[in-house]
Parts: sequence; C-alpha cells; structure tokens
Amino acid sequence: MKIRLPHAPYIANKIAIDLLNSGFIKLISGLEPVVKASQELIEEDINKEMALEERVDELLDENEDDMEFMQVDRRNMFWLIKKKLAKEYDVVLSYEDRYSALSHKIMELLWKDNLVEYNVTENRVKNIIYGAMEKYIESFQDVEEIVAEKITHYKRKLIPGSPEYDLVFERLYEEELRKKGLLL
Repeated sequence: MKIRLPHAPYIANKIAIDLLNSGFIKLISGLEPVVKASQELIEEDINKEMALEERVDELLDENEDDMEFMQVDRRNMFWLIKKKLAKEYDVVLSYEDRYSALSHKIMELLWKDNLVEYNVTENRVKNIIYGAMEKYIESFQDVEEIVAEKITHYKRKLIPGSPEYDLVFERLYEEELRKKGLLL
C-alpha cells in the first residue's frame, strides 16, 4: 500500500518504539534521533515516488490530444509510463520489495550513525523495522475511519478540509495511534 508524507512521522515513531521494545536493540541516543533518521529516509522515498508521478503526469498532459484521439485510458497509460520511468527515479514499484529495501536502508543508517547497538543478525533488525512499517500501514486506514466516525458525532459540525477539522482530526488520530501502541 502506498504511504503519503503525513504518515512518515508516525511510521518513524512506530519503528523507534518497536526497536526499543525488541529487547535486543539498544537505542544509544534515545528515541528522537532514531525517529528523525527513519523519518528522513521515509520522506526521501515518498518524495522520489511523488517526483516520478509528477513527471508521468507532465508526460500525459503533453500528449493528451494524442491519447484522446487514440482513445487511450489515462490510468493505464499512467501505470505503463510510471513502470518505464521507475528505474530512472530509483523507485521500486512493488511495495513489499520497496519497504524491505527501505527497512534495510534505515537499519544501515541507524547503525552507521551509531544510533543503535545490537548483537543479533542484521536481518532480524531489518525485520523489526519492516514489521513496524507493515503494522502501521495495515492499521492506519482503520484509525482514519474511527477518527472520521468520532468527528461525525461532534455537536458542532466540522467541515472537512478546514483548519479546525484538520486540527481535531490530527489530535484524535494521534490519540487512536497511542491506544493501538503505534505512538508513544
């Protein structure tokens, strides 16, 4: 499943929490540096895909007339072009492979920057990071639905997209993540 930029800090928090709770990984400088390093790599990965998709949209817009004349489905063409340009943008399209590679990058960065210490195999550490990402991704849609439902029961109606709605949504979202153990 595709993740968006607003999810990066939450995923990074989940990674740090799971590493801390693993019992065999020591966070040398505490949670915050681990969260920061993880978040930066996650955001970098998301930004690469966004740049790729932006380029694909540009190409589609440039050829809109030809596509309309040939009755080409824009969605299918988007996917084909994205697939063709993915390597150029260093984007892995299979989410499972992508998150596995990202987990490995995070593990390497945390080790290289001396933020973690462990005496187990690297694969075991990578699996904790991957598992944290997977757990967050599996649960964030459920959390969003719970929060949206709670907001509908407010006495004062909030308008989706308004600053007030966004503020309440974020507060309730973080509250639900804490309940599920995805955030400290």
